[in-house]
Amino acid sequence: MALYAISDLHLSLSMDKPMDIFGDNWYMHHEKIKDNWIECIQEEDTVLIGGDISWSMKMEDGKKELQWIHQLPGNKIIIKGNHDYWWSSISKLNSMFENMKFIQNNHFNYEDYGICGTRGWICPGTDRFEEGDQKIYNRELNRLKLSLDSAKKAGCKKIIAMIHYPPTNEKFEDSGFTDLFKKYEVEKVIYGHLHGPFYYKTLNGVRDGIEYILTSCDYIDFKPVKLL
Repeated sequence: MALYAISDLHLSLSMDKPMDIFGDNWYMHHEKIKDNWIECIQEEDTVLIGGDISWSMKMEDGKKELQWIHQLPGNKIIIKGNHDYWWSSISKLNSMFENMKFIQNNHFNYEDYGICGTRGWICPGTDRFEEGDQKIYNRELNRLKLSLDSAKKAGCKKIIAMIHYPPTNEKFEDSGFTDLFKKYEVEKVIYGHLHGPFYYKTLNGVRDGIEYILTSCDYIDFKPVKLL
């Protein structure tokens, strides 16, 4: 039994939205994901999916992408990305598939780990951070705290966190997200959102005792990364 992570699947099975406009490596990327997934993931494994699952705008369309993920081997724990407009009520999502769990103010267990997370948002100090972003940023901080509190109250000895957006600004300054990760002694943080020319904003490696791992599909060549 192993734990893997991948982010930004950007599936578009319900519409014509080819991803290769963002680079030749995205051509038929869903087939690359599927082939790599089947090659390395066993039914007893768990895969963390860090948001941007589907381009679908409505739940009735997003179900096709969720069904596609459901049929892949392993258990899946999922957070919301900025493009996941199909995301409906958390109780409805968590009742859909036995092997797929969705995080929003809650957590799920993997052995003695608590798996926590939230979508996140751009951080203060980012070039395009505006007044309206502060409210969303504060809300996402609260959601992350609720998720971390849920794991702590359940007695989880260790924590792995997912966040869709990078947890810092472009200058890699501390944020409310990194402060919470340190306060709750999170062991690993996986995140996505960044693609191609924005890799220079990547926070990868150990910082303040926490391992940060970028798992955007194109960054990891569309193959889930083993965490444990």
